[in-house]
Amino acid sequence: MAIDLRSTSSVHSSGLKMLVYGTAGAGKTSLIPTLPNPVIISAEGGLLSISDAGLPFVEIRSLSDLSDVLAWLADSAEASQFESVAVDSISEIAEVCLSAEKARAKDPRQAYGAMSEAMVSIVRTLRDLPRHIYMSAKLDKVSDETGRILYSPSMPGAKTGQSLPYLFDEVFALRVEKSDDGSRVRALLTDSDGSWLAKDRSGKLDQWEPPHLGDIIVKIGAKCG
Repeated sequence: MAIDLRSTSSVHSSGLKMLVYGTAGAGKTSLIPTLPNPVIISAEGGLLSISDAGLPFVEIRSLSDLSDVLAWLADSAEASQFESVAVDSISEIAEVCLSAEKARAKDPRQAYGAMSEAMVSIVRTLRDLPRHIYMSAKLDKVSDETGRILYSPSMPGAKTGQSLPYLFDEVFALRVEKSDDGSRVRALLTDSDGSWLAKDRSGKLDQWEPPHLGDIIVKIGAKCG
């Protein structure tokens, strides 16, 4: 068998893969215009907040729509012009997938299992595109056995939500906090603080970063092509 010996210096040459989760209204959608030359895959219909940006988007209402978009991103010369793909949100796409599986399955448990397998495949397909990938997700809040509140990305089905963070280089929590003067401050948590799940595989980010994905891409040194 021929061995394809590669260098670790090339691992970010196919783009940075980012997952951001947070509360409704935190501004996950408003991160999209900070990406370099993005196209949006929208399943939420909540792009009003970035209407002034004039960004191209494709709306997902069914699995057929999603299949068409994945093929377009992989093979189309038109799609190759975009440096970034923004999925808003992966939680809503999972709901579309779950609805389709429930229509096919007699047992709801089978539907959740089939949805989980399908979503892992979909996320991997998007993640492996040679572009910067940004996926937003809703917030999940649970209590552990000690009563501590834990925050993480939300997906229908516990198995899907637990596996999602492992598929990304970067997992950030978009937090909205009050400053000393009472104003709202938005920031990305890039490393877990014991309550909020986050990770930075690059090791190049501060624990808190300004909410600008393009600057984060530059700081990490990721490229796509």
